[in-house]
Amino acid sequence: MPDEIRLISGEQSNYKITFARGDYVHINRGQDKGVRVGDRFSVVRPDRDPTDVPWFKWQAKLLKAMGQLYMDAGQLRVVNVQPKVSIAQIVFSCDYMQRGDILLPYQDRPAPPYRDPAGFDHFAPVSGKPVAMVVGGKDYAQLYGKLSPVYVNLGSSQGVKVGDYFRIFRYQGSVSETVKQDKGYQYKLYGFGSAPVRYEWNDLPREVFGEGIVISVSRNSSTMIITFNSMEVYAGDYVEIE
Repeated sequence: MPDEIRLISGEQSNYKITFARGDYVHINRGQDKGVRVGDRFSVVRPDRDPTDVPWFKWQAKLLKAMGQLYMDAGQLRVVNVQPKVSIAQIVFSCDYMQRGDILLPYQDRPAPPYRDPAGFDHFAPVSGKPVAMVVGGKDYAQLYGKLSPVYVNLGSSQGVKVGDYFRIFRYQGSVSETVKQDKGYQYKLYGFGSAPVRYEWNDLPREVFGEGIVISVSRNSSTMIITFNSMEVYAGDYVEIE
């Protein structure tokens, strides 16, 4: 991620440690670098889980392979240009901004067509397309529902593009979560009956319970917004390209 352009300060900086919509901030580029009034920038910064506690067995390894996570904090519009610095107003924010945040020239993002979830197929067969996992989510939540943004370890190098849909599913019998799971729960549960024979995770139908649309793609990862789910989605659940 290019990081030459930075948010360096702002008005009332003697007591403000963060900045939000409507605030005026200072950036380290001015007339000498070709900045003009009206220029817009996206504000991002590298982010990491402060707790660093995995929800499922392979989570930390997969997150590392997906690359550095950057938080989208909002947008700025330049209102005044000086020789070596400029003043910009925060015109949109979905998180706080702070000194040192990275600025990128603003680019419109395509709005992919939304599909009516009424046609969701709860018993959809295997698509045969690439399979991955819900590895994490915004603010490092591990539980998600409708309209939650989540991160999937499939990206452009695997053929994913903005507007694709992922189907969310789960295998009964999985015990990869760090929360306690009774082994063999898919066919027996102490005190509540058991099947006459043993069934492994791949002997039973998978549970198909949600889908989502891809809104952003990088080389090895993509961001999906969950558009439908019939039950809770957790980090560690599987997805496949529809």
